[in-house]
Amino acid sequence: MSAQNQTRRITANDIRARKGGEPIVALTSYHAHTARIIDPFVDFLLVGDSLGMVMHGLETTLPVTLEMMILQGRAVMRGASHCLVVVDLPFGSYEESPVKAFQTAARVLKETGCGAVKLEGGARMAETVRFLVDRGVPVMGHVGLTPQAVNTIGGFKVQGRDPGGAESILADAKAIEEAGAFAVVVEAVVEPLARQITEAIAVPTVGIGASPACDGQILVLEDMLGLSPWAPKFVKRFGNLAEQIEGSVKAYVSEVRDRTFPADDNVYKPKK
Repeated sequence: MSAQNQTRRITANDIRARKGGEPIVALTSYHAHTARIIDPFVDFLLVGDSLGMVMHGLETTLPVTLEMMILQGRAVMRGASHCLVVVDLPFGSYEESPVKAFQTAARVLKETGCGAVKLEGGARMAETVRFLVDRGVPVMGHVGLTPQAVNTIGGFKVQGRDPGGAESILADAKAIEEAGAFAVVVEAVVEPLARQITEAIAVPTVGIGASPACDGQILVLEDMLGLSPWAPKFVKRFGNLAEQIEGSVKAYVSEVRDRTFPADDNVYKPKK
């Protein structure tokens, strides 16, 4: 294929330029096959540390390792050729210092080929975000409900209900934007606050369980397809793959037990 015919991949700068424009569409992905299916329709795919819960049945994202993120990041990059791929930095791999964060982010970019990384935290992570951006690492921020801090925020619950909490989250978003993030994920905050954040910062907000006033939306793919048994209440299910898989497995079991499998003519047969 000639260079002229190749599709240009969406970049972090392209996402930044979408502020106030056409809504940004994003989903999570952890596999090459799902990435290949989704790729033509979305602006970016997030290889989220939610893979710990979605793929491995963990209760939180905390046990997820850097090696797990790199492995799945590589898989998604093999499936996606059009959209931006963003990879989460897992808990414990970046909080120690800006230098530690750069070492982790550089490894993720080099070993996966992705176009950006995402990290959680607001004002306390602003110095780290600035350090990474100054060294050529595109960074997506994440404020509001930050799952890696689940033990300190008291569980997976809506943030920003009280004035003090709302003010703190708004300050976090501003700090991350000013530090150079190209976009900010806003998770599980009350609608007025998400709208206020979107209006207050100059880079796109990507909501998950936040206001439709955000510049874009992201969902965990398995949640919106009805494959995850513990999807958050705010998720609209656009499919029910769990039931479809169960039905297909039951049909397969029936054919095997009835000795009617395979039930077509596409079976290798000995030559006469």
